[in-house]
Amino acid sequence: MSLLPRALRTPSPASKSCARTGIGAAIIARWSLSASARHGFARLNLDFIVKSSSAALRRGLRSARRSLSPLEQTAHAAAAARLLRGSRLLSRARHIALYCPADGELDPWPFFQLMRRGRRRWYLPVLRPHTAFRLWFVRFRHGDRLRPNRYGIPEPVRRKRHLHAAQALDIVLMPLVGFDADCNRVGMGAGYYDRSLAFLRRRARWHRPRLIGLAHECQRVERLEPRPWDVPLDAVVTEARVYRRKASPPSAHCPPAKS
Repeated sequence: MSLLPRALRTPSPASKSCARTGIGAAIIARWSLSASARHGFARLNLDFIVKSSSAALRRGLRSARRSLSPLEQTAHAAAAARLLRGSRLLSRARHIALYCPADGELDPWPFFQLMRRGRRRWYLPVLRPHTAFRLWFVRFRHGDRLRPNRYGIPEPVRRKRHLHAAQALDIVLMPLVGFDADCNRVGMGAGYYDRSLAFLRRRARWHRPRLIGLAHECQRVERLEPRPWDVPLDAVVTEARVYRRKASPPSAHCPPAKS
C-alpha cells in the first residue's frame, strides 16, 4: 500500500494546465500529516516524502514559469497589471511594496508604470543586515539606482533613513512559486517573507499590510495545506483572474499608513 496521500497519486486539473512543463501529479499538493501517521516508522517515511515532494513541487513550478517565452511573460505582466488596477484591492493604499522579478516571476513593473503617479509611495525589499532571513523595505522612486544583493536580486542603493519595517506598509506585492485558489502560497523556501510578516498571524483585527501575490496562472495548484508558520495571502493576481481569500479581513481593517 502506498504511503502517498491520494492527492498525490491522482492527477488534478491543475496538473493538466502545466502538462507541457512536465509537472506530474506527485508534485501538485502539499498536505498535513497530523491524522495520517500514527506510528514512528510511518511518520519518518511520510516526513521524508513531505520534504522531497515540497522540493519537487518548487522545482516543477519554477520550471513552469521559466518555460514561458519572453512574449508570454510580457503579456502576462500587462494583463495582471490591468486586473490589479481594476480590482480595487489597492484603492486606499498609499504605501506599496513591489519586488524585482527573478527566475521567471511575474513582473510587477507594468503595474508600477500604470499607478506610479499620484500620492502613492513605493518600496522594494532589501535583505536585513545582522538579522538572518528578514527583510526591510526601502522607499523607491522611478530612476533610483539599484545594485544586486548576494542572491543577484537588485536592491536600492540609497538607504540610510529610508528603511522601513513591513508594519509601515499598506500593501505588499509578493512573488510566488505556487499558490491555490484560497490564496495559500509556496515561496522559495528560505522564509524571508514569512519571518518578516509573522506579526500578521498574531493580529485578530488590525490587518496591515495586506498581502497580494503575483503569479502566472500555470503556477496554480489544486490545493496547498498551509503550515503553522505560513502567512496567508489576501489575494493572488494572475494574467487570467483575481483570487481572493475567503477568510480575508475586510478592507475597513486596513487603514492607510500615515505618510
